[in-house]
Amino acid sequence: MSILITGANRGVGLALAELAASQGKSVIGTYRGHARPPAPAIDWQSLNVTEPESHHALAARLNGTPLSLLVCNAGVYLEKGQSLEEGYAKPLWDDTFAVNVTGVFLTIQALLPHLRAGKGKIAIISSQMASDTHAPGGSYIYRASKAAALNLGRNLSADLKGEGIAVGIYHPGWVQTDMGGSGADITVEQSAGGLMQRFQALSLATTGCFETWNGTTHAF
Repeated sequence: MSILITGANRGVGLALAELAASQGKSVIGTYRGHARPPAPAIDWQSLNVTEPESHHALAARLNGTPLSLLVCNAGVYLEKGQSLEEGYAKPLWDDTFAVNVTGVFLTIQALLPHLRAGKGKIAIISSQMASDTHAPGGSYIYRASKAAALNLGRNLSADLKGEGIAVGIYHPGWVQTDMGGSGADITVEQSAGGLMQRFQALSLATTGCFETWNGTTHAF
């Protein structure tokens, strides 16, 4: 059985991949581009989550490999410094949703046969910014995309429960990454450790959950 993590070449994704590999798990990590990341314990596979052809190619290379866990981690936050009056141009919306929403769906769709073969689980990395209980303003595109990813996960949990595939949606915390910044609350190692515990606890009894990295149930 293998674990596949998208966007595993840096940040929380890389920390998750390295943690899983250190636990003796077979880890497939995806990255975008041509430079193969330098972590030899991980089976690195190129994937552009915005391109259906890239998903089809990945599925073909996996050649029926059963997956016990799919972590949809790849994501972007492109709108820093935008103003409400003049910012948030359409390309930012298009590019963000292509990765954070459509990319998640295309990944799951392409790898469903592998999840079915492995009786696997799906973890979608969303954000507390997806919740309407955490809406202080700004970051309109990112918030909307993560809310859509949350909604996607909730509906997939309903459709896939009958097949024995559990789906969880998770807030990784405010993490010290390129996206979160150096002043964020927690390290990538803390986030990855907590998330891995959440993934292990995910079951059909909890499918559709929206939880934080440390196990707190998050309001929708």
